[in-house]
Amino acid sequence: MKQKITCTINNEKKTIYVRQATILLDMLRDELGLTGAKPGCKNGDCGTCTILKGNRPMKSCLMLAVEADGENFTTIEGIKDTPIQKAFLEKFAFQCGYCTSGFIMNCHALSICQPNATAYDIKNWLQSNICRCTGYEEIKEAMLEVLQNKHSNNHKT
Repeated sequence: MKQKITCTINNEKKTIYVRQATILLDMLRDELGLTGAKPGCKNGDCGTCTILKGNRPMKSCLMLAVEADGENFTTIEGIKDTPIQKAFLEKFAFQCGYCTSGFIMNCHALSICQPNATAYDIKNWLQSNICRCTGYEEIKEAMLEVLQNKHSNNHKT
């Protein structure tokens, strides 16, 4: 038996019928074709499925799709040309790319939620994502660059 839910994903209202046991990650991928959030561990450890609920990062494998009714989400497909995406490219902050969308979403949220984050804050924030292919240095460098540019742009008046 399926339940009707309506939520906003990437600024588009969606009405979907889902099984009560379906997780949000699977709904995004299987029902909506939004495959940027990746299935990694499916138990909340790796962060490859990170999306934004409002402006806060969340692991889409930890929420049932039926709980998404009335909520607002952003996936990697919903952000384009953000400073963090550009910084990831410039700093070579990825290897195979499987975890990249989760890291980008997490870093994008950090730039919104904590625009004055320190290197220590970045290190703590990034602990929710796991990568087997890269050291985290390039990711931290990309994040620092975004925050520094945001901070310097805020002082240009």
